[in-house]
Amino acid sequence: MGSIAILILVMLFTNPATAQEKTITLDEAITLGLQNSKVLKLSQAKVDQAISQYNQAKDSALPSGKASYGYNRAQIPANHLSLGPDESFNLPKSADAYLGTVSISQVIFAGNKLKYARESTELLTQVARLDSENDKDQITYDIINAYYNLYKVLQSKKVVDQNLATIDQQIKQSQRFFDQGLVTKNDVLRFQLQRSNIQLNGIDLENNRRIINYNMDILLGLPEGTQLNIGEIKEAERTAEPLSVYMDSAMVNRPELKQLDLRTKVAENNISNIKANTIPTLAASGSAYYVDASANPLPRNGHYITPISVGLTLSWNFGSLWTNKNKVAEANIEREQVIINKGITTDNVKNEVNQSYQNYRLALDKINLLQTSINQAQENNRILESKYQSNISSATDRADAQTLLYQAQINLELAKADAGLAYYTLLKSTGTLNK
Repeated sequence: MGSIAILILVMLFTNPATAQEKTITLDEAITLGLQNSKVLKLSQAKVDQAISQYNQAKDSALPSGKASYGYNRAQIPANHLSLGPDESFNLPKSADAYLGTVSISQVIFAGNKLKYARESTELLTQVARLDSENDKDQITYDIINAYYNLYKVLQSKKVVDQNLATIDQQIKQSQRFFDQGLVTKNDVLRFQLQRSNIQLNGIDLENNRRIINYNMDILLGLPEGTQLNIGEIKEAERTAEPLSVYMDSAMVNRPELKQLDLRTKVAENNISNIKANTIPTLAASGSAYYVDASANPLPRNGHYITPISVGLTLSWNFGSLWTNKNKVAEANIEREQVIINKGITTDNVKNEVNQSYQNYRLALDKINLLQTSINQAQENNRILESKYQSNISSATDRADAQTLLYQAQINLELAKADAGLAYYTLLKSTGTLNK
């Protein structure tokens, strides 16, 4: 009894913990992935940085001011000053002075340079937000891609299990026929060989499942040992719209194209900002001073003065009239580069949309064709099974029919998953994946 108790305790403490299982839907996976994505957190940090820079640009339009207070002591060893035979005076051996200043200045007009700076940083903030939106689309698509890949593997494993069960029945039946002398040993071996091939396929699928499952755990922020099961995918019957519909949607919604429009505006602001260098600037300023020549740091009546000054300063760097033109030319070239880049990006987007559209159409066509092939394979398998039981057809024909049906079932499941993924790929190409 004591030995049994010890054995039970050892088993409790040495058996590895069972991996946690979790059945997850596509929507749940996307939500988890977006919540835990480190890439999106970094994107948000970049957006926050752009907002901070915009606020700094707004702050540059505020008045600037400063204050100072200082103490000076002067020692005058040679303090006798003679201005002529009858005029001379002596300075003190030492002197103290306290000097305080307060000044404030405000740029009234600087060729709208501050306005252009605010507008540019605001535009760049919008660009950063679109970067974050683009990252969100990519993360969402990566989750969908992994989800469908896992679904494809799990569906293929189901087909493998179903076919293993079927082939086991065929092995038992052929063994019984062999015992009755109706078939040869070679017929039994053919079914056993077919079972081994199916098992090999199952081993490959299990290896792929483990890799995809681990990657999804990381992507979704789940514990690495979590065993994921796919919730039922209910794909509604979707009909492909005309290609022009998806093209128009991409031109309106793709973040890259929106970003290039914003960067064009930034380039135009830069041109205006450089041109503003040739315009005079006007600034207002005010200063107040406290001057105390006494040794006492505290103000005493009659021992200090407080001059106050205000002024307007109009300045013009007229040298920019002939030194600024090449800077403007460079800014115009940069703007033209942005416009050309948008044209290139637009062409790439159109190619991407067209490819995604054609792949989706192809996936839908494959499903229709494979459904027909499964019906044919099922009928062929039924006929050959009947013939084999009646000892009319050979074991080879029976095994080939079973293999064709098995392959058709796998192909249909994979085609359905490919069609679902192709649909989301088409949405991503149009910039509407998260809309």
